[in-house]
Amino acid sequence: MPRFRSSAADASRPARSDRQLDQRRQKLQRAFTPSQPVRDERRFAGRKETLVSLIRAVEEQNLHAVIFGDRGMGKTSMLHVFSRLAREARYIVRYTSCSETSEFDPIFRAITADIPLLYHADFDPTSEEAERGGTLADLLPEQTLTPVRISESLARLSGTRVLIMLDEFDRVQSIDFKRSIAELIKNLSDQSIPVQIVIAGVAGNLNELLEHIPSIRRNVAGIPVTGMADDEVRELIHMGEGASDLTFTDEARDDVVNAAQGSPYVAGLVAQYAASDALDRDSTEVETRDVHSGITRALGEVKVRMGPASQLHLRVLLADVPPEAVAPLAQEGLRNFGMVHGGSPSDTKRAMVIARAVEAGVLAADQSHGGRDFRFTDDSVALYLWLAACLV
Repeated sequence: MPRFRSSAADASRPARSDRQLDQRRQKLQRAFTPSQPVRDERRFAGRKETLVSLIRAVEEQNLHAVIFGDRGMGKTSMLHVFSRLAREARYIVRYTSCSETSEFDPIFRAITADIPLLYHADFDPTSEEAERGGTLADLLPEQTLTPVRISESLARLSGTRVLIMLDEFDRVQSIDFKRSIAELIKNLSDQSIPVQIVIAGVAGNLNELLEHIPSIRRNVAGIPVTGMADDEVRELIHMGEGASDLTFTDEARDDVVNAAQGSPYVAGLVAQYAASDALDRDSTEVETRDVHSGITRALGEVKVRMGPASQLHLRVLLADVPPEAVAPLAQEGLRNFGMVHGGSPSDTKRAMVIARAVEAGVLAADQSHGGRDFRFTDDSVALYLWLAACLV
């Protein structure tokens, strides 16, 4: 009968188990966390230049910011690390994860509830309202909030700076919400109010997130979060080694880097599975065979996340074309937001593979850039094909 391998009672503090293997397994749980964002800058691998650009845009240029990039590239981790650094600098920081049903009024009532009246110009720090913990939300009207009303309230702030983080902005369905955010950003900028908004979401460029609100582009710094460089992925693995007391052989490390294709999520997932397999055979050294086993386990996870239609398209394609033949297209898609260039007409081999992928429903023609481009109909299919090719 399968059993849990470690005690939940020890998950958040140093293990008390006398067995060294259990201790290492518990450390591994904290070393690689592909399903959770990084919150501690000490475990934040790479992206230092991107983080510096974000800090300078906010601190020195007084700009709002939009962080954009593909899924699994670490945008939420970037936000959390940035938030922690901002709090250390005495900013008031409010993080919100957007959803399909996000609305302006409830979100900003919750945000203003985190801003003490201590920083309101009309209230003395020793006033009764400030001393009993009153907040900006206490001053808001009962009527539905608008960008103008919120701007008027925030304009009375003094002695602090506020950062509002709106993560997963691409999930928002309401155009009215996006336009309200745009109007608020413009009001905050025009009136030099010490409040800045940082938006993060899945997008290939700044225009995709701001398609309904182009008027604020001069008030916003675009911060792209692209794939990690190979050295940055190696840094991620090295940090995991230090946290887990495990080591990866050079070959195993190279295999993880190759499988990841710049994605910190994939790197963490494969490394975690590989390290777990090494521990299963009572070894503290992760070898190539462990990474291959980890990739196999990752393939299963990726496939489960596909919808039935995508799984069918994948089966149809692989019945006709082997993974290694599609690997160049999958690699290009993973590095380019799912986009694949049609290539030269003289490259008949590539043209044949693209044609088979289109027939199977894995690729679809994309004329958005005016060229002979194609797009993976499901990003998970590109990842599956690439990982499958890594095992060949």
